[in-house]
This record gives sequence, structure tokens and C-alpha cells, in this order.
Amino acid sequence: METKLKGTFYGVSVGPGAPELLTYQAAALLSACPVIASPVTASGRSLALEVVRRALGEEALAGKTLVPLRFVMSRDPEELENSHRLAADRVRSYLDAGQDVAMPNIGDVSIYSTFSYLQRLLQAEGYSTAMAPGVPSFCAAAARLNQPLTGGMDSPLTIAPVSCAENVLDAPGTKVLMKSGRQLPALLKALEQRGDLARSALVCDCGLPNEALYPDLSAERPAGNTGYFSTILVKE
Repeated sequence: METKLKGTFYGVSVGPGAPELLTYQAAALLSACPVIASPVTASGRSLALEVVRRALGEEALAGKTLVPLRFVMSRDPEELENSHRLAADRVRSYLDAGQDVAMPNIGDVSIYSTFSYLQRLLQAEGYSTAMAPGVPSFCAAAARLNQPLTGGMDSPLTIAPVSCAENVLDAPGTKVLMKSGRQLPALLKALEQRGDLARSALVCDCGLPNEALYPDLSAERPAGNTGYFSTILVKE
């Protein structure tokens, strides 16, 4: 009896938001896969899918099955794992039907991406997965600020979520602190106490229509919380 081939689950990086930063490889995979599974917010919005639409046009999605994936915003490990398993269940049914599934992710799919949670679960069950790289948000942020991330070949670079800022701010070289959101006021206070504000810059929603740049946080900074896609660069 002939074994029916299962589909492949692709993590597709769409870059930080600017449609012109979508790669040819990402465009090809998104065009080829019959199913697009995209993370959505509680309101049903998908930033990653919006980037795809801006880059490729609505016609590129015509005839495709669009699958919304909902993930809880929680620090409870059990709630998070259950959310990931429910999303994997939604993807699995299409893979079992022999359909390839593309999951677009903001930034680069190898860096703090939602895809990695589903990849782990599905790979453990024997499903085939693959990743398409893209422009990381912090690289795009550095370009928007017109400043290099490193000062030379011997200069280290530390990348961490804002939740780990206390552990990395004393590291040598530039520090990239990602996904600040509601933790930004506390981080700004910590940078001020350390005397680091003048060496720090903030880019919010890089490449998206509501992008905001703060090249010198000692001169100007946001009044309150910023969105989830906020990146701080602290130069050595």
C-alpha cells in the first residue's frame, strides 16, 4: 500500500515590517504553500500577514487557506504549552492531508519566534519542518538609526529579551534588548540610574506604519509603554 506523504511545515521570516525587506525565498514559499497559518492577536489582527499583503498583494493569497493561530500572552508554563499544542493541532490536520503549511513570522524565524514552539512539537511527532531566514528587527533598527551594532571584529554583541536586561547590561560591547513593551518604563529607569541613556536608542515597530525612532534616550523618550515590537540598543 502506498504511503501518503505528509506536508512540510515552513517557518517563513517576513522581516520587521517594511514590505521591501521580504526576501525572494520567503515570497516563493508563501506563494507555493496552499495553507498560510498566521499568529493573530485577540482582535484577530495578524501583523505578519499584513506584511505579506503589503509586500505581495492580496492576489498572492487568493485561493489559499488562511488559518489563524491564537497564542496566549501569559507567563504560566502550563497555559503557554496548552496554547502551543492547540495551535499545532490546527496545523497538523493540513500536514496530514499532504498540504505544505507556511507560518509567517515577524523578524527572523530563528530569533524568539512563535514558530519554534510549534516546530518543536511537530518535529517530535515526525513531521518535516524547514525555516526561511529574514532580516532581524535589531538589524533593521540599527539601519534606521544609521549606526553599526559592533565597533570592530573584536567587539561582542549581546542579544536578549528585556526580561534578561539585568543580567546582560554589564556585558562588554553593544546590547540588544528586544520585546520591551510594558517593561520599558522600568528599563528606562534602570538605564538612567546607570548613566546609560545617552548611549541608548529605541526603535518601536521598526518598518511598520507607526514606526517611532528615539536615537538618544537622554534627549527624548516615549512617555509610557510602547508596543511589543520595541528594540533598545545600548552601545558600549
